[in-house]
Order: sequence, then structure tokens, then C-alpha cells
Amino acid sequence: MTTPEGPRHALVFGASGLVGRHLVLALAQAGANVTAAVRTAESGARVERWVREHGLARSINTTIVDFESPGIVTGGPSAFPDVTEIHNCAGTYRFGMTAHEARSANVGIVEKLMDFAGHLPKLQRVVHVSGYRVGGQDPTTIPWSEDYRAAAYKELGAYEASKVESDAIFQALAMERGIPWTVVNPSSLIGDSVTGESDQLIGLPTTIEQIWEGSVAALPGDQTTFLPVVTVDYLAAFMTAAAVDPAAAGKAYWILDDATPPLADLLTHVGRHLGAKVPRLRLPVGVIRRLPERITKADPETLTFMSSDRYPTHSAIDFADKHGIRMPDVLLSVERWADYLAAHRFGAIMAEDRRFVDVGGIRTFELGVAGSNRLVLPGLPVNADTWAGVAADIGARIVDLPGLGLSGGAGIQDWEGWLPALLEGEPVDLIGHSIGAAAAVVAADRVPAKVTSLTLIAPFFLQRATPALSRFRPLVSSYLRRVGPARLSRQLTGTDASTDALRSSVADLKRSSATRVAQHLALTGSKQWRSELQDALGRFSGQVRIITGSEDPLAADAAGQLKSLPNVELVVVPGAGHHPQLTHGDALASHLKNHSREQGTRSYSR
Repeated sequence: MTTPEGPRHALVFGASGLVGRHLVLALAQAGANVTAAVRTAESGARVERWVREHGLARSINTTIVDFESPGIVTGGPSAFPDVTEIHNCAGTYRFGMTAHEARSANVGIVEKLMDFAGHLPKLQRVVHVSGYRVGGQDPTTIPWSEDYRAAAYKELGAYEASKVESDAIFQALAMERGIPWTVVNPSSLIGDSVTGESDQLIGLPTTIEQIWEGSVAALPGDQTTFLPVVTVDYLAAFMTAAAVDPAAAGKAYWILDDATPPLADLLTHVGRHLGAKVPRLRLPVGVIRRLPERITKADPETLTFMSSDRYPTHSAIDFADKHGIRMPDVLLSVERWADYLAAHRFGAIMAEDRRFVDVGGIRTFELGVAGSNRLVLPGLPVNADTWAGVAADIGARIVDLPGLGLSGGAGIQDWEGWLPALLEGEPVDLIGHSIGAAAAVVAADRVPAKVTSLTLIAPFFLQRATPALSRFRPLVSSYLRRVGPARLSRQLTGTDASTDALRSSVADLKRSSATRVAQHLALTGSKQWRSELQDALGRFSGQVRIITGSEDPLAADAAGQLKSLPNVELVVVPGAGHHPQLTHGDALASHLKNHSREQGTRSYSR
């Protein structure tokens, strides 16, 4: 890579956004001094924390940007005498804006940024993020007439028109003021090629979420509809190189993966990867444009992106090859991105300790501390999310059982291969709740050397059997598909207090798992299976702790037998029912912590 004379100092506008964060990281890793321009001190702190969490050992600087102030950043141009490059990732990516909002957010920012840039004595390049559908505008058309602007904003929609206008204005101002420039025109951005990480949720992610939820009756486009993608880390690497290569001055680059499949094929691949039911019907874009939005669920402003157009990518490919920047495999990158979106429930839960893992060939959802030797298996009809608070308190990880929650698979029939695969590695303290308690006992019976201890919470096979009506699968399945979170909270705990905690469980039931939950519940009434589980528990020679709520006790005969066993401890949580993780999380976590501390001082043998 060609480097500028003297130290490299990059000023990044829009540093808190998806592109901005990755760019700050890439620039700093390339040795540049980096100043992240952000709108608030809190936003700056988040950027600093994010780059540290992503492996940056050195520090970055932050400055507050206010595009309404004369100097736009604190101290104005005089405060940045050694800045050698500016990266403009600022702007607003949102559909439904008015023309005034869009112009202020995208055009106005470019005008003010170029005014600022013109007063920086050591500036060698300004890199501007435009877009693959709007790049390549003719700067000689600036200024636009009011009639021309009105027509463009009406035809293209406010967002796309504002990007078209800002692309032309950027070039015009750079040429007028003699500022070296480079424009990058990325396509639809997807997450990091390795982790899939992304918090950009409009556009293509919206369609993927609809497919995941099963609310799409037809896929948009035909075999010619091309909506290309590019990973955010590839774009950041490209911008990092372009800012200091003299050959990139005065150039515009279209940055996208030409290997992106046609849109409907791409969505089909993603949907199948996520285990969603993918519709076979495909609607050409022309048909979608003629249908009401309430039917298509497509924002009219997104339809211009559904095109058969191809783009001039040769110069960008040559430039990337020159700098050793390799385009990652598009389908693998898309799968990782889709996994990240689904694991974070498309932005509804943004905690970072959420992921999909492969367990015995089954796509399995896991949250909590990766690799922890405390492993929780949730019960019914809830998912791993309901255990997140308790798991955080005890440093555990939780996995959804096959076919439940966010995990793939068919259900209990998968346990034979899934459970041993789950326990590969160091032995674990296995914590099972309800149906998860059954899975924990089966695991300990199959691979006892991998289970240090068992904690069984509300183990159904040691309690009174549920009423026969609750095991009538069609009725239960229908109920679970329609139940709301408040009603489920009352059903499970007697109050509405767990409504919010159960929203994701309800979403999973509606989306895919109601039938399998009903099947599992029906099996809990099997006398043969309950007896087999009790026998398997009796064969386990390690430490066993059984935790029940006072309102959901063990069956009297089971309690009597267990009290006589030297390796079993019975614990009762006062006031709790079948779901203490929802109603008595602190008390439950305390018992689980005590259990861990006692392991080092107690041993049992049969």
C-alpha cells in the first residue's frame, strides 16, 4: 500500500454507524491515528468500547460533530491541523423521509463537510460513501434547478434522490476547491464476513425477517433481479487502502459482489439456512409495483433497488487485487449475517453473547458465556431467553433443545446424537429445567464422564403428571400458536409480570415450534418414559441437586425415595412454581451459585 508522507491521521464522520465502526477499526489496525467524529459523548464511548472489544489494543480519539454549528466539530478546522484524510460515512439511511429531511441529512452534511475540509492544511484525500444505484453523477449539473430537484425526488423517492444529489454535489465541491477525492459506491451492506455482525436492519434484512417469521407469501423478483451485497469489513478494508493510494484520487468505485445470486435465489438460500418455510411463488418487480403496499409489505422506495442492472465493478476489483483485499465467499457471508440477525431477533435483543453453533449437525442456538462448564437446558414452553438473567448471574450458557426455541432439529428423536455432541469437551455441571431436566438425565446416563453434576429444576418425571387434556396435541398446538405473552405469563406464573420476558418465547411458538412443544408435552405423560428417566437418574453416581418451587412440589413418593439417597440434595424455593427462572430468578441463581461452590468440598458415591 502506498502511504502518505508523515503520520497518517484519519477523521471519520459517521463513526458510530455500521460502516463507520468497522472503518475506524480497520484504519487503526493499519497504523493510522484515528479521530471518530460522533454526535454525542455517549456515542463516542460506545465506539471506543466497540473497537476494544473487537481486538484493538491502541486508543482512538473522539470529537463531537454538530452539522448545525459553523465549524461542525469542536474547535473547527484549526483543531485538526494534522488530519490527512477524511472519511464521510455520515448521513441517514431511512425510507419514508420527506424531501426536506433527506436533503438536510444527506446533501446538507456533504456541503458543510466540504466547507470544513477546505480549511485543513495537510488534507490529502476525502473519501465519500455514496451508493451503487446513485454513484457516477455528473457534477456539472450542479446546482440543480428547483424543477429538476422536485422531479428527481418524486421519481426516486426522498432517500435515493438525496443520495444522487449529494454524490453530484460532493464531486462538484471537491473539484471547485481542489480537494483530492475518492467515492465508494457500495451495494447493500451485510454483516462482517467472519462474525456476521450487523445492526443495520432496513432493506434486505426486513425481507429476511418476514421470511423467517413466515409472513411472506411470495418472493420478490425473477431470475434477472439483481440486488448485490458486500460485507462491511470488505468495504472498510477498501476505503482504508483507497484513502492513501494516489491512483484512487478522482475515482469512483462500485463495490459489490458480482457473484451475488438473483434476489429470489438469495432469499431462498437464506430462508432454507434459517430453517424457514420459503414460498415458491415469485412476483416480478413490475407486478409488485402495481399491487397495494398492504399486500406486498414492500416500501415503495425499496422497489428501485430491485433491478436487472449490472454495475462497472472492474476498476474496484483491480484495485482490491492490487492491495490484496479478497472478496469473501458471498453465500457463506450471507449465512453468517443471517445467523447474527436471527440470533439477535432482528434487532429486538442486541446482547452480544448470542450465537448459533453446530451440535452434531443440528443448528443450535446458544446464549451466555461461550465454553462455560455450566450448561442450562430450558423447559417448556419457553426458550433460552427466559434463562438469560440467571445465566448471566452464574456465568452459564444456555442452549435451546432441538426443535425448540431458535434451534433446528425435529425434537426428542434428535437427542441420541445431539446430546453426546453437546457434551464434547470438558465435563460440565448440567442444569436442566422441566423437559430440559429429562434431557440432562439422558445425557448423564449416556456419557456420565462428561457430567460433573446434575441440577434438575422442576423435573416433570418426579412430579405429578399433568392433566390428560393438556396432552391433547392438536388442542395444545392450536392454543400455543395463538397465545399472547400476557396470557402465557398468567398461565405459567399466575401474573402478568413475566409478559416482557415471554415475548420471544411466544414469537418462537407462533413462528415454528408450537407443534413440537405440544408433542413434547404429550410425551411427558408417558408412564414408561417417566419410569425410564427415574431409573436413569438412579444410575447417576455424581452429585444431584433437585430444585422445585413450593407451589410445584415433587410427588410424595419420589420425594421420599430421593431423600434417602446420599448423593441427592432437595431444595425448595418458597413461593415459586414451575418456572422459578421467571418469578424467582435471584433466589434460583443464589442456589445455583451455592451448588457450584460446594462441588469442590463434597463428593458422593453410590
